[in-house]
Amino acid sequence: MVYRTRRRSTERKAFVPPPPRGTSDRDKAKDALVALLMQHSYEEIGLAEVAGRAGLKLSALRAEFGSTLSIWAAHIKDIDKTVLSADTADMAEEPYRERLFDVLMRRIEAMTPYREAVRSMMHSARRNPPLALALNALAVRSQVWMLEAADISASGPRGALRAQGAAVLFARTVQAWLDADDEEASDKAMATLDKGLISAERWDGFMRDLCALPKCILRGPRPRRRRPVDEGAAEASAA
Repeated sequence: MVYRTRRRSTERKAFVPPPPRGTSDRDKAKDALVALLMQHSYEEIGLAEVAGRAGLKLSALRAEFGSTLSIWAAHIKDIDKTVLSADTADMAEEPYRERLFDVLMRRIEAMTPYREAVRSMMHSARRNPPLALALNALAVRSQVWMLEAADISASGPRGALRAQGAAVLFARTVQAWLDADDEEASDKAMATLDKGLISAERWDGFMRDLCALPKCILRGPRPRRRRPVDEGAAEASAA
């Protein structure tokens, strides 16, 4: 009897890496990490592997980055810049929910060449709580920019809550995008994002009221306006 053996995590299906972004050491390192993530888990990738894949000496890699996570952060920053560079003049008059939908779907589009690397990172994050926390911080920082691109304020306490909420919403959207077949991935992402934004709209209204409470508490009750004596006398005369 022939038994099938379980495939090791290092024996994933080979994927064609995306086109190179440039010839600088930073670009080579980012491309190398993405290519390695398409075939290995994050935990299996060391700085020496990144340097070897990029064709760099370790000293050259160290001059640009301090860790594999910082390389991934630079990759995320590139995605941010791609989304932010798009012309959004045609969305200026749209409701804010439509503007944010457009921005986040453009982000999905920008991530498409790196889909398998994203899948690898999300898989590792589920098993590695410190990594999950670090990736959440990167996601929140990116969502601050995405909110601003949609002309939605991300400043102050409410802005911080919005950014965190947007990060969670986008993570769910990305998961739906990853779980779907290639042909249906975009449609699944759009459906998940649209549903999430409807819920987020209601939540944002609740948070608007909640964030107004401290001001009301600090201000205290409004003092009762004392009526002028002559006004009271006039009313008494009329009675």
